[in-house]
Amino acid sequence: MSPGKDDGELVRTSAGTLRGVVTAEHRSFSGIPYAAAPTGALRWRPPHPAPPWSGVRDATKPGSPCPQESTDYARSDSATEDCLFLNVTAPRSATPRTPKPTMVWVHGDGVVGAGSYFDARRLASTGDVVVVTINYRLGVFGGFAHPGLADSGSYGLQDQQAALRWVRENIRDFGGDPGNVTLFGESYGALATTAHMTAPGSKGLFQRAIVQSGFALMDLPAATMMPGLPAIEWYGWRSLPSAEADGTRIAAEVGCADPARALDCLRAVPVAKLIPHMRLFQPYAYGTSALPELPAKALRDGRAEPVPVITGTTRDEHSTLVGLFHDMVGNPVTPQRFPELVTEAFGDQAPEIIAKYPLSAYASPSVAWAAVLTDRMWARANYEQARLFAGKAPTYFYSFADRGAPMYLPLPPSLPPGAFHAADVPYLFRDADFDRRISPEQRTLSSDMMRYWANFARSANPNGSALPLWEPFGSGEFVQQLAPGENSVRRIDYVAQHKLAFWNSLR
Repeated sequence: MSPGKDDGELVRTSAGTLRGVVTAEHRSFSGIPYAAAPTGALRWRPPHPAPPWSGVRDATKPGSPCPQESTDYARSDSATEDCLFLNVTAPRSATPRTPKPTMVWVHGDGVVGAGSYFDARRLASTGDVVVVTINYRLGVFGGFAHPGLADSGSYGLQDQQAALRWVRENIRDFGGDPGNVTLFGESYGALATTAHMTAPGSKGLFQRAIVQSGFALMDLPAATMMPGLPAIEWYGWRSLPSAEADGTRIAAEVGCADPARALDCLRAVPVAKLIPHMRLFQPYAYGTSALPELPAKALRDGRAEPVPVITGTTRDEHSTLVGLFHDMVGNPVTPQRFPELVTEAFGDQAPEIIAKYPLSAYASPSVAWAAVLTDRMWARANYEQARLFAGKAPTYFYSFADRGAPMYLPLPPSLPPGAFHAADVPYLFRDADFDRRISPEQRTLSSDMMRYWANFARSANPNGSALPLWEPFGSGEFVQQLAPGENSVRRIDYVAQHKLAFWNSLR
């Protein structure tokens, strides 16, 4: 029995007792260490158990985000490596005797972010679920590889596994069910979720998965993510030898070239000196015991863990990326540049693509270029991924299509964002500021999405009373559109919407 059972403020974990915050609807505990600080000799090592504490630890405020630097799209700075914290939000009715489904959120991006940035209170109360949000090592701290390091290239993934083990051992005391865990994430968090479906160390740590705007099967044709970037076979993965080669090169750049003392030297390098190399080590490396093979291959070969899945994309995934690297830097796609970009990316196939995406059909050439990349990269890869998931277990596929979703970037009029990448996330983690910015119809959509996600976490089926029917994917290729307004949550022809028959014909 946990101390403080009557008021709910105190919970005993395997490492010690926590004091959280209790309201009429929620119990929340923030800044809970799930692993030891990965500092000093523990930098670039698998996560170690969190040390126990005596007395009562304050869990009313978040712990530090992992080291990161602000970007054009996220203002978030941290130089603190003591960052392996998680947060638990539970409905007031959740108790060890009446445990609720547990949902573990892996945030996106891979170089910025923290679990505490996502307000889980509405999801917990609307869905009647316990929600866990986590920090994990990012960029060069989570994906660095070097020939002298064991299982390098995936420390962030190993952190997530440690958080899932913490959930298995402790979540019942918060009123969560350790035997009914849904792992869910968006973008880079979705990539990680897919990795866990193939990673040996993740087996049995979760029973369902939600993959939002993932890119486990996505390649990058030349100049599609940003001007000048060469083609990349896999956006989210890299081989261990490739990662180790970059690690050896960076070690020399920061003054640690001597193989005999490289690791000790690297572990003493100040955080600020490593931050500039964050994005180079954003992809996870495969070819180690933590991630033995390319997850895309395991998925295509039918070796992913057969767990029920919700998966999906936003209607206009690539609009913000075109904005970041073209329109927002004063270099919008022009009618003259559009065919040049298509040719650079797709070579001899360019004439067919240009004919299929005539500029006259779009608000601007930037919108046309975003549509090309949304369809070719995001929609095609995610549709294939959904088919592979559905071949193993019940799968539900969605398209988030609120083209009036609030935008957080100062995009110019030349590029209306539509249902942009990550536009769906605030609809699940709806805080007070977002609530003030949306319409009543959008609030209804948000509540419906929370209930779909929570129902799925409860029973592997998103359907429930007063919700539009969501058909499973694979029994007719139904894709559920999620959009505000009457009759806007309904099934659609995703293949036609994203011209997938055309793109598959070009293979």
